[in-house]
Amino acid sequence: MSSEAAAPAPNRRLQAKVLTVSDSVDAGTREDLTGAALVERLDQVGFEVIEHRVVSDSVEEVANALSYMAYGFNGVIVTTGGTGFAPRDVTPEGTTRILDRPAPGLAEAMRAVNPLGRLSRSTAGIRGAALIINTPGSTSGALEMLDAVLDVIPHAIELMSGQHGSHDPA
Repeated sequence: MSSEAAAPAPNRRLQAKVLTVSDSVDAGTREDLTGAALVERLDQVGFEVIEHRVVSDSVEEVANALSYMAYGFNGVIVTTGGTGFAPRDVTPEGTTRILDRPAPGLAEAMRAVNPLGRLSRSTAGIRGAALIINTPGSTSGALEMLDAVLDVIPHAIELMSGQHGSHDPA
């Protein structure tokens, strides 16, 4: 069961969380360069990153971490790692398990930025009032995919908070 968050206060920085999914980072045998790069990029564009955690490549660990991170949260949660074709790449499965609603347009936009995006199984969706997007484990790929959707994330967060901003006619 998900929970809705209250509307953000006026002039409050939008909030973000980052989840790194990696057996080797979780075990301490590899540095989390991609998670750190995502935190830095989110901060650069005005998000307040309030949490960055690491879990191993496991459907259950990803689902549990995302459920916890999304509870009562109105912001974006960006995952990195586990979106490819390797046997331990299960981030989309863990994410899908806890989503209330999918956001396929975001995942499609992220995949379209690079020909290698066709090898991504990344997903995106909503849990309560939190937007969750999966990015790959490579630093350049993760930043590229995040950048592909950064322009619409503030509006999505606003809508999920219950605020209904203006919609430009198409």
